[in-house]
Amino acid sequence: MGRKNKLQKFSDLLTFSNVYENYNFHHPVLIGTDGEEIDLKGKWNKDHFKNDKPITLELACGRGEYTLGLGRENPDRNFIGVDIKGARIWKGANIALNEGLDNIAFLRCRIELLSHFFGKDEIDEIWITFPDPFLKESKSNRRLTSLFFLKQYVKFLKNKGFVHLKTDETNLYEFTLETLADQELYELQEHNKDIYSGPLSIPELELKTYYENMHLEKGKTIKYVRFQLK
Repeated sequence: MGRKNKLQKFSDLLTFSNVYENYNFHHPVLIGTDGEEIDLKGKWNKDHFKNDKPITLELACGRGEYTLGLGRENPDRNFIGVDIKGARIWKGANIALNEGLDNIAFLRCRIELLSHFFGKDEIDEIWITFPDPFLKESKSNRRLTSLFFLKQYVKFLKNKGFVHLKTDETNLYEFTLETLADQELYELQEHNKDIYSGPLSIPELELKTYYENMHLEKGKTIKYVRFQLK
């Protein structure tokens, strides 16, 4: 993607009513439409969605394919896709606006900052779909199912709220199970190292992103883990 195209998309994001951004990791403030600062912590339903429906986050959402799919299939819920890449978020946000999907929003920020932007018990559910597995052991704390991140989610995930991981990466799948076995915050509900080898346990697993289809074409198996905040 050319630099000019990226700059245009960054400019577009400032006009999108369904996108909020944080530009500075050391200054956790959200910027909304037309560059105005906005405080949505604990107020996403009241000030953005204008309803009291449950909120689901998709972390590392990329172009927002899964967020869009979840939002289309569940109009009785609200969905927020989170990613640090603005050019990726642009696509999902643009589609949501064009389709009139008012139950979908996007947040551009580092996932480490989420507790600055969501209040206690504000989030009902989290999806982590095909995240970077950070295969080097020295970067294991950057995996979105590491204990560091599991402790972050507690700050805004409701009691009994679910976290879902969908991945093609065996190492991340096994790492997640090992991490869950060695902590007391969450209870493992389900895990499957090849979800398409039998009936799917929940309909949301039927959604497939561009990259998942690529993984399947290469013969990779798709793994799934679901765990619940105690």
